[in-house]
Amino acid sequence: MDQAGKYVADAVLAVDTLWGGDVMCPSGVGRFIADSWFADEPLPAAYTHPAAERLRQCGGVSSKSVDREAAEQYLHAVNLPEAIAGLRAEAATIEGLRGAYLNGLAVCVEVMLDLALEVLGKGDPVPYSRSVEASTGKPPEPSNPQAKRERVAELLGRAGYESSLGLQEQVDAWRRDRVLPMASVRALGAAVIAHFDNLSAKNLVPYLPQELARVPRANIDFLAIKDAWFSGSMNYIGRARNADGSPQYEATYEINASLKISYPEFEQLVSHEVVPGHVTTFAYLQDLYVRGKAGFEATVLTMNTRAATLFEGLANNAILIAHGVTEVDQLPDEDLQIGVLLALLQDDAKNQSSYLTWGEGKPQPEVAATLRRDFLVTEERADKLSGAWGRHPLLGRMYLPAYRSGTEKVAQLRRTYPADRVLGAIYGCSGLVDIQTIDLVLKSPGTSD
Repeated sequence: MDQAGKYVADAVLAVDTLWGGDVMCPSGVGRFIADSWFADEPLPAAYTHPAAERLRQCGGVSSKSVDREAAEQYLHAVNLPEAIAGLRAEAATIEGLRGAYLNGLAVCVEVMLDLALEVLGKGDPVPYSRSVEASTGKPPEPSNPQAKRERVAELLGRAGYESSLGLQEQVDAWRRDRVLPMASVRALGAAVIAHFDNLSAKNLVPYLPQELARVPRANIDFLAIKDAWFSGSMNYIGRARNADGSPQYEATYEINASLKISYPEFEQLVSHEVVPGHVTTFAYLQDLYVRGKAGFEATVLTMNTRAATLFEGLANNAILIAHGVTEVDQLPDEDLQIGVLLALLQDDAKNQSSYLTWGEGKPQPEVAATLRRDFLVTEERADKLSGAWGRHPLLGRMYLPAYRSGTEKVAQLRRTYPADRVLGAIYGCSGLVDIQTIDLVLKSPGTSD
């Protein structure tokens, strides 16, 4: 690991620990900011310090039972500002794509630290605009669901759902008619994963470097868990090794056992979380790291960052990538089109929850009602997105806007550039990229691999 990698490890795991995350936990229940650690490198003091374990046990700075003594000890012992400054200084000495990526990472980690200090009462309030611009590269803005709503209404009418019911009632009826039996989620998940893996072999793999064809795109176990605060969590592990030392690229997906989801929405979920979405993305990056094509930062991928915004955008476009199309209305089945549109409306709702909560100071019940009415989400999703997610001091300000922002950017890139150029770039084949540095790759001629 070079010096830049050491600063990445210190900065990311320190801010992760402050917020209660445990990157070595195999479950999404224990993970938070750091999404992965598969480099076989020893964990730094930012993870192993005694105060770090106390912070993880209490749930970090946003917990109702935060261990303030442990937080003080940790902040004193682990110099996070120094790690961020070191990361920024190293980035300034590295030319090209990697330096720009590391600088963006430093910007985002600094905001996450300042948000933690704000929660602890040790720093000034962080402006909402600063939080959103750090993770997405754009100022905050409200969502506009009108076009998607109109298309959903048109498709529901063609499917025989009476418009006199009202659009929300039509959507509820459509979901009830297609609800996924959660008791069968593992079997159904395996079938849908196989389907999208086959589609990816046809419509993605030919546009990527040949070396990636041997990498498993979906080595994942589906698990149902009860009473989770999230609808689902993809946990990329990546630490299992074959006899020759090569990675097995393994992951798990934990789905909330109480989640009510239609089968077409589940198809979109699998493409998003597994193949050719998050699991495929992480597996490719692990392989690139093993082959020396990506730096250490590719092994400790991080939420609330510009890279995470790109990854969410890629994952939301994954179902289109799998089918080899660029628009929802080009998907082969109108039921699937409805499911994808509803999933995209949910991500528009995430952005709207953030904007209304932190940008306009709206109360939670009003935000929940808006999400349910205007974005056609379920009652369960409206409650979670306006409450546990939307009002979280970090996720509500930095992560919820990332879905919509990343989705729109990746969609625009796929409309602008041919598949043989854009797909390799967004999957990191020209170097690890984020929602801003992707433009450095695509606007440079002759950088397709």
